[in-house]
Amino acid sequence: MHKWLVVKIIISAVVILVSVFLFFGPPASWREQKKETEVFVVPKTEGKFDAAGELKKQGFVRSEWMARLVLAGETIEPGGYRLNKGMWLWQVTHVVTNKPSLLWVTITGCLRREQIGEMLAGTLSWDQTKLDQWNSAYKSMEPDYVEGVYYPDTYLIPVDETGDQVAKRFIDRFNEKFAPFSQKFLDANIRWVTALKIASLIEREAGGESDMKLISGIIWNRLNTNMLLQIDATMQYTRGKKPDPSAGSGQAGSWWGGIDLAQMKSDSPYNTYLYKGLPPTPICSPSITSIEAVLNPEETDCLYYLHDKKRQIHCAATYAEHKQNIQRYLQ
Repeated sequence: MHKWLVVKIIISAVVILVSVFLFFGPPASWREQKKETEVFVVPKTEGKFDAAGELKKQGFVRSEWMARLVLAGETIEPGGYRLNKGMWLWQVTHVVTNKPSLLWVTITGCLRREQIGEMLAGTLSWDQTKLDQWNSAYKSMEPDYVEGVYYPDTYLIPVDETGDQVAKRFIDRFNEKFAPFSQKFLDANIRWVTALKIASLIEREAGGESDMKLISGIIWNRLNTNMLLQIDATMQYTRGKKPDPSAGSGQAGSWWGGIDLAQMKSDSPYNTYLYKGLPPTPICSPSITSIEAVLNPEETDCLYYLHDKKRQIHCAATYAEHKQNIQRYLQ
């Protein structure tokens, strides 16, 4: 009788251990257990994300039911989590219910490099030293990579990456997006960096995508007639960040605020009121839409343009007509 009791206890213990392993153990067998780190991605979306289902589908847990039970009521932040398929369930759930190792960063609009740095610093919790490194690193780069190549998009960025590594991510995305247009610009005898310079001006000056081809046509008209570009956005780039006195210290202020007459007279290679031709570099990182507009300008006789208070564009072939538009739409 005592012997059978021992056997039952042993069998029960084995059943319990097997059950624990089936529910909580690593999804890979001991022989096939993978130790490489993989990234489990929680999308940047407002929709409901089935974390337990995805963990099972991607092979990070053995039991979807148990994962769902353990994760019930837990908040999983959007981002990337470093896991491997040799982890037990408690290890997996511990990782995904803490801070992600990779964070989503979305860059919109045509921003200069320092602006992107501020956004990265805010999301990735950079200190001032790391932000300063980001802002100063580009000054030692090749001139063609100073501005314009930090493509605006959504990125999943490791929090432990250096500024140089993050910059490479942006540049790699730019190269990927720009690749289909490289030959087209070569065929048009336009250097790629020239295309970026014009695209950056278009995007900073346009009221929206519908304006871009018209502004492209006007910029090309000015360049082809050896006329001063006189584009305010280049002067905003020269001025840099205008502090907000009411906000105190820190990052408050505007990179693209208005300029005054004194600014228009400042001696800078970016001053398109004083110097003909394009600025030395792009003034921001443009989207593919504005890059396409460089290749496909709208045919127009216009040399001047303005936007009214509703951001509608009005162009003119002569300065006299332009002054009339100023009186009609701005005064």
